[in-house]
Amino acid sequence: MNDADIGLIGLGVMGANLALNIADQGYRVAVYNRTAEKTDNFMAQAGGLAERFIACRTLEDLVAAIKPPRPIIMMVQAGEAVDQQIALLKPLVQKADILIDAGNANFHDTMRRFAELDPTGISYLGMGVSGGAEGARHGPSIMVGGSRDCYRRVEPVLTAIAARHEGDACVDYLGSDGAGHFVKTIHNGIEYANMQMIAEIYGLMRTGHGLAPKRIGHVFDRWNDGPLKSYLIEITGKVLAADDPQTDQPMVDIILDRAGQKGTGRWTAIEAQALGVPATTIEEAVSARALSALKQQRLAAEEIYGPALVADFPDYGVDAAKTLENALLAATIIAYAQGFAVMATASAEYDWKLPYRDVARIWRAGCIIRSQFLEVIMQAYDKGAEPANLLVAGNVVETLETAIPALRRTVAAAAQSGLPVAALAAALGYFETYRNGRSTANLLQAQRDFFGEHGFERTDRPGAHHGPWGLAPG
Repeated sequence: MNDADIGLIGLGVMGANLALNIADQGYRVAVYNRTAEKTDNFMAQAGGLAERFIACRTLEDLVAAIKPPRPIIMMVQAGEAVDQQIALLKPLVQKADILIDAGNANFHDTMRRFAELDPTGISYLGMGVSGGAEGARHGPSIMVGGSRDCYRRVEPVLTAIAARHEGDACVDYLGSDGAGHFVKTIHNGIEYANMQMIAEIYGLMRTGHGLAPKRIGHVFDRWNDGPLKSYLIEITGKVLAADDPQTDQPMVDIILDRAGQKGTGRWTAIEAQALGVPATTIEEAVSARALSALKQQRLAAEEIYGPALVADFPDYGVDAAKTLENALLAATIIAYAQGFAVMATASAEYDWKLPYRDVARIWRAGCIIRSQFLEVIMQAYDKGAEPANLLVAGNVVETLETAIPALRRTVAAAAQSGLPVAALAAALGYFETYRNGRSTANLLQAQRDFFGEHGFERTDRPGAHHGPWGLAPG
């Protein structure tokens, strides 16, 4: 009996929560998991929502349970598992049915799958979902790429389950084929940068100022009432306030300083490099996680070179917290600017025509990088405006002019004391280079011409030229 409104494959934490969210909005959902035991457990824990689910033992049963044209969400591990799932579904679904990949897919894979399915008449959507398990259950930010007509067919369901900011649903169609998954990738890259910058500021307070976790947490709590207001600042305060129930010590002090990563931040850095767009804060955040994994090597290096020169870290007195707040604000703005710059180049490269204002709009709730600053980004793109870079948008300039001196002061103090602030320094370096009308690239061009006869442009006349080096390369 095909009376389900939508199907969902994959009942892991994210998939199960998304299914419950859909059912909460009054839709009937056919669910399937490769392991039947997981389906049974899901149904047993669905409580009063169980009657809105159809538990399916086979993919044939799943397809048969959904009203055509059938939308089917796949919430499975990115990569080969998605291709395998599509291959199993292709003989079972019909033209006009919609396969929706809601995992953290590489957008190149999404583009390939879209192209492969298009001639068959089977529709395909790449859907970025941000907000973690909590967001999936109660309202994520949803970024969709594919056919606009196809999106419109599932828009009512997605609008119903999305997070809301002042009543506005945080979901939108962003462009063809891989646009949705690409924007989700950039979201995650900015997330990496923001998290690393927050960690570096925490490190300055912990090691430079000698503050205990709870006191640092109180500082983050205060910051969450100001221009830095965001989900990541909020949870940082909560994390730093928590104690380990086994030792009664601050939980953060018990956690090994070795960070994991699932690859989406690395994808952002790779795509930025491939497109020739500087995304230095994201690159440094990815590198910082990789360096954190070298725990034993770091301990050995500390034995050789000694610890940071904490005694040399300046005490700004009552101004210390404000200086760090402004430093973090400036660096955060720069990270967003780099992410949007990568999106702009990709949009032109793949002819997506990304709606940047709407990207900022749907990130205001549900997702991990939701923040007060997204309102400023929306204003920067108001009325069709498209600044060359967010750093030169009128409403951003005023904030940066106030905050940049604190970033300079903070990075300089950290450098003098041997405290690592790679992402903060990368943000400052990007800003100083971007705002400097005359760079040092003229010397690079001279060197390239010297050893490789690559030529250069002159400031006083057009065309390609060579220097009077008079020396053989090498």
